[in-house]
Order: sequence, then structure tokens, then C-alpha cells
Amino acid sequence: MTASETDFVSATRTAYDTVAVSYAELLKDDLAASPWDRAMLDTFAELVGAGARVGDLGCGPGRVTGYLAGRGLAAFGIDLSPGMVEVARAAHPGLEFEVGSLAALPLPDTSLAGALAWYSLIHTPPEKLPVLVAELARVVEPGGRLLTAFQVGTERRHLTHSYGHDISLYAYRLDPDFITGLLTDAGFTMEARLVRARGPREKTPQAYLLARKES
Repeated sequence: MTASETDFVSATRTAYDTVAVSYAELLKDDLAASPWDRAMLDTFAELVGAGARVGDLGCGPGRVTGYLAGRGLAAFGIDLSPGMVEVARAAHPGLEFEVGSLAALPLPDTSLAGALAWYSLIHTPPEKLPVLVAELARVVEPGGRLLTAFQVGTERRHLTHSYGHDISLYAYRLDPDFITGLLTDAGFTMEARLVRARGPREKTPQAYLLARKES
């Protein structure tokens, strides 16, 4: 199947179903190797508070969900890919994982103290991102936090082979100013912004944005 912007949701689902097992294996130690990732996740966990209900939205194989649970949060995951959800449930049997879309989250309004969009905005065309950001704002309670991470840039890349598999998937590098504007328009106030240099296996700088939903 050829991925297209008119069918990016099914293309993304198919690609991640294909690579789910390989993806989980190849990235299983990434957090241990990234003090920047851990620093941002730990700050997020401290701000939302122990026991807070937090959604890892676009959770993939659940490695970050598990990390947040280990920091004392009531963390659960939602992902578009049933294959990823299956891998996450097997790896973290004590946690909750569900199939769902960031464009229509299966969650009540203001039901989360915190939401994580960890590299989960990058497969949506930028002009369609306001819908996803509005959904994130809908499910986060007033005063709650949102943390997002993504590759920095303005390019669209077409991935045809990744994690040992032939796939067809578009990935978008994003401008931190653009994402900041979307978050602000949706009712978030920016609290922190970090852009770091690319790591050994990365091709671009990486951005982290931490925001608080206005009361």
C-alpha cells in the first residue's frame, strides 16, 4: 500500500502493526541511554503528582507508559496500532492499554491530570494537527500538564524500510514555534521548552515542550 496524505491514518496503523515487535526490541533501552528524555519525563511526573491519572497517547509498545508508572503515576496507554497495543500488553501486563486515535480519543472531557504525546504527532500532516491538539486539550483537566516530543525541522519524509521491514509511512519534522502556537491556541500555557542536539542515531535536533492547561 502506498501511504498518502488522504489515507495517513490507515497507513500509519498498517506500518506500526508491521514493525511492532521489531520496534519494541530495538528501542527497549533507549530511555536508559537518554538522560534528556528521562529528565523531561521525570519533571512531567513530578508536576502532575504521584498517583495522577496520565495518558500516554500514541504509546507504541508501552515503554514510556511503563516508565511513568514506575515514577508513581497511574499511567495507561492508547495507540492507533493494534499490533503495538498487543506488544504493550504483553510487556506490561499490569497496565491498561487500548486501541484508539488521537483525533477522537476514547476518554471523557477533563479526565486526565497529564497527557503525553511522545513522538505521536509526527505522522499527521501539519495542517491537520489542530484537531489532535484540540483533543489533547479536551481530555486534560484545568491545571493539568501536556508533554510532547518530536524531531525538529520542516521536512516530510517517506519511510519505505524501517525496523527491518518494508513499509510505507510519512513522518513530519516539526517546528517548535509552530507546535507552541497550536498549544497556545488550544488553551495551554508553555512552561518549558528544550531543543537538544541530535544523538548518535538521530538525524535532527529533538524538541520537548511542556505546557499547562489554563484554568
